[in-house]
Amino acid sequence: MPGTLVVGLGHAGTRLHLPVLRALRGREDPPIVVFDPVRSVQPGPDVVAARDLPHAAALTDPATCVVHLCTPPTARVEPITALAGLGFRRFLVEKPLAADPAALIELLDLVDLVGLDVVPIAQWRHSELTRRLMGLRAELGRPLSIAVRQAKPRFTRTLAGDDHPSAFDVEAPHSVALALRLAGPAAVTGAGCADMLLGSAVFPGLGGAWLSLAHEGGARTEITTELTAPVRERRVTVEFEGGTAVGHFAVSAADEFAQLEVTAPGRRSHSVFRDDSLTAFVARAYRHFDGARMLGELTAGAAVVSLIAEAKRLAGARAGAVR
Repeated sequence: MPGTLVVGLGHAGTRLHLPVLRALRGREDPPIVVFDPVRSVQPGPDVVAARDLPHAAALTDPATCVVHLCTPPTARVEPITALAGLGFRRFLVEKPLAADPAALIELLDLVDLVGLDVVPIAQWRHSELTRRLMGLRAELGRPLSIAVRQAKPRFTRTLAGDDHPSAFDVEAPHSVALALRLAGPAAVTGAGCADMLLGSAVFPGLGGAWLSLAHEGGARTEITTELTAPVRERRVTVEFEGGTAVGHFAVSAADEFAQLEVTAPGRRSHSVFRDDSLTAFVARAYRHFDGARMLGELTAGAAVVSLIAEAKRLAGARAGAVR
């Protein structure tokens, strides 16, 4: 594997990207370079901590290194601009690609100006469960409706303040990317959000969110994110012309199995299968950087940002101080 730089050592950087990289890299591969201006990580034989971005550039080859950008959604353009100035060209960017349309335009302009290769993290688009759902279209016809529900308790990370502006920025990007993959381009027709209440504290817009999509092909999607739920769930229900599929994505790295139930005239099936979607996505992205191109990922990531921005507008979602 080429050199790797992880920028941002919050939850995504340390609990998602580093374990995936350690699983994919071989003993002869160079150590993973990491940088965060505030947080630190325990160095070891497979990890080298950089003092700053110029130091990171000296520890690897910027021309071939893959940067895993795991900074908060509100901090995308500035670090990519700085890294591009140091010669880095290959970027895997955590979802969402940008926090708002203005930042998205600035980022896309930079991509074109400098010639960057940017792949937004969107593992659900390429997961095994999604592949099987896509395959059902040949058997059951086009999707008529999609319902995605993501639920989990997110009190601790919200209290820590991880710079996600609203609940729309936490799980909804996965769901929107999935809906676009299954049913094609769409427009937002409705949206709303709720505050997180914890004791006497109120965290504006971080309790949950919902949005509705109307796809150009006629399908409808309803997406719900609940961040105060007592249990975890990542469920997608697809009503096809000829049957129904209910899929369950793995809810955490503790168990990498997905499930799929299919009900149709003369058929009822239930399958359980391994679906470590993030590891598979990162491996596929590295093949992309090596020449086996992934088509449309940046366009899809930009569409997700635009749709979520419209949902925020309709919902009146605003990042604000804890009350």
